Amino acid sequence: MTINIKDIAEKDRNSVLHPFTQLQDFASGKLGEPTIVETGKGIHIQDAYGNQLIDGFAGLYCVNVGYGRTEVAEAISRQAYRLAYYHSYAAHTTDELAILSDRLVKMAPGKMSKVFYGMSGSDANETQAKLVWYYNNLRGKPTKKKIISRERGYHGCSVVSGSMTGMSFYHDHMDLPLPQITHTGVPHHYWGAHPRETEREFSARRAVELDQLIEQLGPDNVGGFIAEPVLGTGGITPPPEGYWEAIQPVLKKHDVLLIADEVITGFGRTGSMFGSQHYGIEPDLITVAKGLTSAYFPLSAAIVGEKVYQVLEDGADRVGAFSHGYTYSGHPIGAAAANAVLDIVEKEDLPGNARDVGAYFQAQLKEKFAQLPIVGEVRGVGLMGAIEFVGDRESKTRFDPSLKVGARVSKTARDGGLIARAMPHGDILGFAPPLVTTKEEIDEIVLIAEKAVRSVMDDLVRDGQKL
Repeated sequence: MTINIKDIAEKDRNSVLHPFTQLQDFASGKLGEPTIVETGKGIHIQDAYGNQLIDGFAGLYCVNVGYGRTEVAEAISRQAYRLAYYHSYAAHTTDELAILSDRLVKMAPGKMSKVFYGMSGSDANETQAKLVWYYNNLRGKPTKKKIISRERGYHGCSVVSGSMTGMSFYHDHMDLPLPQITHTGVPHHYWGAHPRETEREFSARRAVELDQLIEQLGPDNVGGFIAEPVLGTGGITPPPEGYWEAIQPVLKKHDVLLIADEVITGFGRTGSMFGSQHYGIEPDLITVAKGLTSAYFPLSAAIVGEKVYQVLEDGADRVGAFSHGYTYSGHPIGAAAANAVLDIVEKEDLPGNARDVGAYFQAQLKEKFAQLPIVGEVRGVGLMGAIEFVGDRESKTRFDPSLKVGARVSKTARDGGLIARAMPHGDILGFAPPLVTTKEEIDEIVLIAEKAVRSVMDDLVRDGQKL
């Protein structure tokens, strides 16, 4: 198919409200033309001008099986021809939905029971909040409603999930966060530790702070704690040593449900099928999306633990039907796509590839970047990693934000053929390539990133910046 690039760009500028885009700069042309993505294969995408880019971020951490998987396209096509849609209200189902749900309950960590479906991680976390509230209402604990999230945690950008997200720019001018949501400290040892405080000591302190926060709010008022096994958009930050070991007893002590947000870490990214398994987390509720279908179709799920579900079932005679659902809950095409993707994940052992290639990736990142004068920390797990840039390594002094070091490195890498993300809350370059990435492709990613970092270092020196 041949497209008129200029016409498409004009239509886009005149009609699309783009997420996370400076609207005035885009409308005026200051940001340049929109990137018209046409095709993708493996870990590469190609734009309408024929430029090929390594997608070092798997879209938005989501195209885990890579682009162009015909198995998934064929599964979607077969289901669309057979039955494009039916709802899942009032006990209606399809074979793909039943198979997928059974599969998820059995493969998920912890004692899971049922699966509720939506279309995005944001709406799945909205569902989780409602489940916390519904569960406690049915238990006769109507005040136990507050949900604690973490600073720099990311859980979506709808009303409740956006409130759970612990980044102020998701709240500013949007009348968020809601009062039911409270935030506790970010588990990032590099920036948050006291002098000479070990990772375990730091983790213990964060657990004490959480305990004190629950006591301050009142244990009878706190119903849930939501957290990503690994911070994603908040900086791609693995938990410090002992963190989950210290946090979970606090939640059990105060009868607080643990919601594991596995939207990014689910289905292999850490090197384990779920991040919860990787870090010994025992969740009551699990949120999944992204890797569930590798973004070939919009689908999310709230996986409900046996403890929570039994309360819902036991209360049904008193309260009637479970009054929550979306038109597209359990969409049959989404279920078919998910089953096809999970077939690939299991058959090709993508968690194992993320573990093995990921170990190589982490080693290469440390070898090439850890000693550079503008690098404060190199971190990651499996096939997700980050390089954080600082103006002074010894004092951990950040660069002046006006220098936009992270954004400059990201742009330079893109000019060199690599998509790597400039992360918020600092000068951070983030990576989350598809889980099918090979060691040879990792070498390409690291080489382009290293050239980009060194190029920006040279520019900073030319501009008079001391490194």
